[in-house]
Amino acid sequence: MTNALHLAPPLTRGLLDNYATPDFFCELMNRKSPAPPIIDCVKKRLSALQIQELQNRTASAEAQLYRMGITFTVYTDREAIDRILPFDAIPRIITAEEWQHIERGVQQRIQAINLFLHDIYHEQHILKDGVVPAELVLQNANYCQAMVGLDVPGGVYVHINGTDLIRDQQGRFLVLEDNARTPSGVSYVIENRHMMLRLMPDLASGLPIRSVEEYGPRLHNALCEVAPEGVDDPQVVLLSPGIYNSAYFEHVFLSREMGAPLVEGRDLFVENHKVFMRTVMGPRPVHSIYRRLNDEFLDPLAFNPDSLLGVPGLVEAYRRGNVTLANALGTGVADDKAVYAYMPRIIRYYLDEDPILESVETHICAEPEGLAYTLANLDKLVVKPVGESGGYGLLIGPQATQAELDDFSQKLRHNPGNYISQPTIGLSVTPTLCGDTVEARHVDLRPFAVTGRSVWVLPGGLSRVALRKGSLVVNSSQGGGSKDTWVMAS
Repeated sequence: MTNALHLAPPLTRGLLDNYATPDFFCELMNRKSPAPPIIDCVKKRLSALQIQELQNRTASAEAQLYRMGITFTVYTDREAIDRILPFDAIPRIITAEEWQHIERGVQQRIQAINLFLHDIYHEQHILKDGVVPAELVLQNANYCQAMVGLDVPGGVYVHINGTDLIRDQQGRFLVLEDNARTPSGVSYVIENRHMMLRLMPDLASGLPIRSVEEYGPRLHNALCEVAPEGVDDPQVVLLSPGIYNSAYFEHVFLSREMGAPLVEGRDLFVENHKVFMRTVMGPRPVHSIYRRLNDEFLDPLAFNPDSLLGVPGLVEAYRRGNVTLANALGTGVADDKAVYAYMPRIIRYYLDEDPILESVETHICAEPEGLAYTLANLDKLVVKPVGESGGYGLLIGPQATQAELDDFSQKLRHNPGNYISQPTIGLSVTPTLCGDTVEARHVDLRPFAVTGRSVWVLPGGLSRVALRKGSLVVNSSQGGGSKDTWVMAS
């Protein structure tokens, strides 16, 4: 007789069977009771999946991402390495009510940022009234003298913005920082959705998930709306540093989504203070430029004379109102980490409203009381250099050794103006595939907003996940990955 044990199917595990809900706010598992029905629906569908099945689907997804060239570049001391952004196939869910709050808060913030930028490059009322220290703005490395007195179309300085949000232990959304220069990552938002609908159609079936497909057309339309006056059919282009840029995949992707030519500096030229694009049919006027170059590389006649990436004469053409740059020059002042500390006051000053989205408490080390507090509580704080991005150069006090704390203390004393500090926030977590198990990992959210005549916020955003256990650093360059963000319509 055949042993019955040999006929039994192999043991399988449901996806969430061994998921340990941590002492952080888990966006899927420990919401306030009763959980929204849509959350319960997704939990049931996930629970019906087996981990081996998810592993297979994830491996297939990452292979597709690499074949499609959806990569970013990590620069080391010796080489540049192309990597895919690790993709986690367990989606992040944002309810319709939560999204309405985020959307209103982002729109309010961008409105205030544009008013702030207009003011500091014109009358400077906010500086004269002492709401923001004048030296913080006028001595800021990102303050651009070429913008002083210049009126930009529609008063829009920040056409594309990425607002980094986190959720705390109570599930509140807080603004961690603004990205008002050349924010990246929106291509992953759209490609993650494409991947999820191919990979997990059974999980998404019948759910009221809002689409992310409008981004390219919305961006193109906004850039047409802010083109120089008197142009009936504006020519929009995307200006890239070229194939060796870490985000070049995104430049190619967005030019396709927008239906706009992808150009490099050598493809453009200025004549009689107007910008033209070289084409096989001869020169063609250009009216709006979505630029993915930093200010200093845009025009060798105005900034870095050694730059081979920009367009000679571009800034003068811009100042004469013959072309629109998105984002405008000098917007880096608005996403400076020290200026960030004043954003609640900036919102109240220009809009006479309380911030819809609260900011994380911030101590400015350039101020004596901020430095003293930071030094006294270094082991409890996150300390960030104001000029860095990508998660570099920061200190996470609770995870630092005594030697690291001592070393950072010396850095603070030597150059306090380069740092701000914030309390360590217990970032929310979501279930994430980690090898052969599902574990909690910390996440943040970067919603993208497009501004022309009005502010439109893409219903979703880049959910970055810290794949290393216990890590709070979600940046791709520091080992982070991404998830698809499902915003529900109802």
